[in-house]
Amino acid sequence: MATATSFAYKGRDSAGKIVKGKVDAVSETAVASRLRTMGIAPTSIAAAGSGTGLKKEISLGGLFEKRVGLKDLAIMSRQMATMISAGLSLLRALTILTDQSENATLKKTLERVRLDIEAGASLSEAFAKHDVIFPPLMINLVRAGETGGFLEDSLESIADNYEKEVKLRGTIKSAMTYPVVVLIMALLGVVGMLIFIVPVFKTMFDGLGGTLPLPTLILVWLSGILQWLAPVIVVVLIAFSFWWAKNKNTERVRKAVDPIKLKLPVFGQLMTKIAIARFTRNFSTMMKSGVPILQALSIVGSTSGNYVIEKALIAVQESVRQGKTVSGPLSEESIFPAMVTQMISVGEDSGALETMLSKIADFYDQEVESTTEQLTALIEPLMIALMGVVLGGMIVALYLPIFSIFTLIE
Repeated sequence: MATATSFAYKGRDSAGKIVKGKVDAVSETAVASRLRTMGIAPTSIAAAGSGTGLKKEISLGGLFEKRVGLKDLAIMSRQMATMISAGLSLLRALTILTDQSENATLKKTLERVRLDIEAGASLSEAFAKHDVIFPPLMINLVRAGETGGFLEDSLESIADNYEKEVKLRGTIKSAMTYPVVVLIMALLGVVGMLIFIVPVFKTMFDGLGGTLPLPTLILVWLSGILQWLAPVIVVVLIAFSFWWAKNKNTERVRKAVDPIKLKLPVFGQLMTKIAIARFTRNFSTMMKSGVPILQALSIVGSTSGNYVIEKALIAVQESVRQGKTVSGPLSEESIFPAMVTQMISVGEDSGALETMLSKIADFYDQEVESTTEQLTALIEPLMIALMGVVLGGMIVALYLPIFSIFTLIE
């Protein structure tokens, strides 16, 4: 397979204006072909060197590049499906998507995908080379669509799936934003008082003499500890954030953390519903698109976002491999409610498994939305009350010695 090279070109557009730029392609012929599809008549094409000195391009290794989100993939899939169903060639569709993409990372990736297809690769093979950008679910649905001759339907399914996932995440984020902001403000207020305000009062109390009330003594003690402990806490939090970003998706960490998430008070139930909604929606989408059931089960486990479900689906794969049912092993896992396993069993018996899975996903999407609304209504007043009690208690503890002085004067 030929390696893509950067070419500089000059040409005239449909209005007769001179345009120039750079494109990556496997040959000058491929560059000319692409320019013609863009409505540009090339006048010169030459290999573009990287340059030296001040002309050399500086690469920051993607440090400031915008990541490709599910919303970007949903929009891209929907547009590609529309163009393919309208009769445009895949190369032409990719050229248009590359030119109009607002995400710089996705634009570069689509350009490389187009070059791979020009070199003879299929769309799923080109996507698989960029598995950091395109999730396994998307790659396998595209492969199934190519094999079955219904690529545009698979792309529509991808768009539908990711749009629902984006909506689910948006619901959770909007519900959790206010409590998180209030909590951060409360923590910053407490830390600010302990580091900057309490020492001022401590100096004043030392000048007055006498014995301080117990709440004030505790506050002064916490302030003294935090003044030298705060830098240590900041360093530990920064180190932990880097470690977490690197290791949060490893099996060892997920095996320990994911079961705890499902057992958390209040939030555990919400996370369970989210995981079931993702599992059933992705499973339904892959079954509907013609992906073999064993292959689908191996993929949807990792996309559920929870190790407990991923582990449960290993037993399901073995059951299906032996010619048994999907619902049997699921009924033995406590994370799956009886309603879910019974509906899956009915779907298997009636030959409409993907329909039942879709209905379960829709039901749990509504459950997640309802639960988040209830949590928001419950958490907001609790957070405000907690903030008032903590900060108000600290202020009262600071002024207790002053009240005692006024009492002695009287």
